[in-house]
Amino acid sequence: MTEENLSQSRRSNDLTPFLGKNFIYLYDNGYHNEFYIKNDHTVDYRIHGGTLKGRWVRDQQANIVRLTGDIVKVSWEEPAGTVVSIAIMLSQRKVHGSIFFPRWIAEDPKPTVCYQNDHLDRLKQLRDAGPTFPRMVVNEFATITFIEDRGQNNEAVIACAPDQLPEGYVDRQNV
Repeated sequence: MTEENLSQSRRSNDLTPFLGKNFIYLYDNGYHNEFYIKNDHTVDYRIHGGTLKGRWVRDQQANIVRLTGDIVKVSWEEPAGTVVSIAIMLSQRKVHGSIFFPRWIAEDPKPTVCYQNDHLDRLKQLRDAGPTFPRMVVNEFATITFIEDRGQNNEAVIACAPDQLPEGYVDRQNV
């Protein structure tokens, strides 16, 4: 690889435009999520609508890469065994999510509707007990309805359960 190509490669994975972004998005299937890119390897999120409504997570380790321009891909595996990969297209205000649920969650997601951080050992036990296969795969597009820059490592962004937020919080919109 030439020095010029190496330099271009480094620039193309510059995550600066994405770090600290907090956004709310609505999937075509009705799921309503909130996502915060806390830093270059950590995300926080809340689920405001759908079968997992009420779930929230802080300090989820993630692989974050810039695909091109204003498109970033964020991927992670949850302690319960769900694997998630979302592509965020800021200028189009779109998200595409691919979620791979283990069979036990597809059959009964209720045990995962919690503040994940307080239940890591229990979720890992459920994951290990399974069943894992066949996985339920969900591929969906979403529209970003609200976005703001909250700065990196801001512990106040995702700091409470969805049901503790003010009325209308998830319905905020900006263009």
